[in-house]
Amino acid sequence: MRFRLPRIADAKDHIITALILVMAIALMIGRYQSGLNNLRKASITIFSYLEEPLSNVRVYRQALKTNTYLRKQNVLLLDELSRLRGVAKRNKELRELLQFSSESNLSLYPVQVVGKELNQVTNSLTIDAGQQDGIANGMPMVSADGLVGKVILTANGYSQIMPFFSPLFRVSAKLKQSNGYGIISWDGESITELQLNYVPQTTNVDTGEVVVTSGYSNQFPPDIPIGKVIRTEPQEGKETQRVYVAPFVNLFEIAEGFVVKFEPDTTIQKLNEDYQNLLQ
Repeated sequence: MRFRLPRIADAKDHIITALILVMAIALMIGRYQSGLNNLRKASITIFSYLEEPLSNVRVYRQALKTNTYLRKQNVLLLDELSRLRGVAKRNKELRELLQFSSESNLSLYPVQVVGKELNQVTNSLTIDAGQQDGIANGMPMVSADGLVGKVILTANGYSQIMPFFSPLFRVSAKLKQSNGYGIISWDGESITELQLNYVPQTTNVDTGEVVVTSGYSNQFPPDIPIGKVIRTEPQEGKETQRVYVAPFVNLFEIAEGFVVKFEPDTTIQKLNEDYQNLLQ
């Protein structure tokens, strides 16, 4: 099949029509040039009015993207700041423990708290040291701030601590400045204060005075800090006063400490037992 090109004679009418259309458009443009100029001006004016709000929309969308990005960065920075504060606090606590260990004359064994039960009924702590580490029942646990409690149960690798916030906890204590003596205990209610009982009303107790272990009970070494006095109340019908003490150690935050490898003097124990036998 052969391809046949159209002849000029066949397309003559179309060519003439196209030339006429071009001439007509040229004449129309020439005749209405002023109208087109006005149309051009109007369109430019309209677009100039639309440009500002459209640009504001673009700026707003860009601001939303920037705001979203900055909020994400803010969350990341706050998380990093919180982590750094935690690390700084941890570092401070470890430095205090090291300083306390180096300055203390007590036989200290470092331990970590691996479990807590602080429900105001059977409060207890679990530490990662036990019989194989030389830990025995009755040994006190301390931190860089002061007394924590005492060991009541031991196993090969762990021990149970009775903290001072326990209804069964008792320790002989004294007021460091006024030299008044009493027994530290907990009433089982407030988790912010202890009680120093049997202090004579003749003893002048100042708010803020430090309370330490007395060592008289032959249970704990003397001069372990316990807390500071926050108020006193006279006991009706008695010649004693009740001293309320804010403990130095925060049981809810404690993570490390030391077990004091202290064993009561058997001679003193025997004397106490003999004395009790004489009174019977």
